[in-house]
Amino acid sequence: MNAHEIDYTIIGDDLQCVEIELDPQETVIAEAGGMMTMDDQIEMNTIFGDGSKNDKGLMNKLFSAGKRVLTGESLFMTTYTHRGMGKAKVSFAAPYPGQIIPMDLSEMGGKVICQKEAFLCAAKGVSVGIAFQKRLGVGFFGGEGFIMQKLEGDGLSFLHAGGTVVKRSLKAGEVLNVDTGCLVAISQTVDYNVRLQKGIKNSLFGGEGLFLVKLTGPGDVWIQSMPLSRLADRIYAHSPKAGGKQKGEGSVLGGIGRMIDGDNF
Repeated sequence: MNAHEIDYTIIGDDLQCVEIELDPQETVIAEAGGMMTMDDQIEMNTIFGDGSKNDKGLMNKLFSAGKRVLTGESLFMTTYTHRGMGKAKVSFAAPYPGQIIPMDLSEMGGKVICQKEAFLCAAKGVSVGIAFQKRLGVGFFGGEGFIMQKLEGDGLSFLHAGGTVVKRSLKAGEVLNVDTGCLVAISQTVDYNVRLQKGIKNSLFGGEGLFLVKLTGPGDVWIQSMPLSRLADRIYAHSPKAGGKQKGEGSVLGGIGRMIDGDNF
């Protein structure tokens, strides 16, 4: 294997974290700010790019960092290397309620395509790049623009998705229509396109938006029940600034109770 072989344990139900066990000199890469805990023998280092074998030399590092900017991520990634003896652990926390999905790329043909911001961490040697969507419909209406993240290699990587994650295995020619925000990841054999909702009433008043993602098998699909954008919209809609109604939850005094507590209406 080109990627480091790591062991892991996923902890929790709705607000999960992944605990990764490293042997001496083994390394895991992660997005900046994702680390929760690490043993004292772990050395943290900030790097350009993803530290994979295709990321050698200054120009390659700059190109790798530039690709990350296109996907909306930071210029930098962080590596965590075990510099001591025996075993050492480092853990990474999910950024919002949902589930962590382990992906063994060696069992997936060496590549998986995922939505932006889904990547959490991976064994060193996994390449984190971009996947350009060639169809104009996908680019303009797919919810992810022309660009999605592409994970390549033969090691373990971990994605995070909101709410409950459902995995569907599509047969050759089988079609699945998915809300544009609910798609998390697809295997490289799945065809990805965008289609208009059927019927004017469905498009205007159905509450599901104008477009759906059309996925055609064969291959595996991962779907999330609560996209972060949907969760944020619901929270904002019930906030005072958006004109949402406040109910004095947990208090019989309601608004009077909030006045006593010093809260503004």
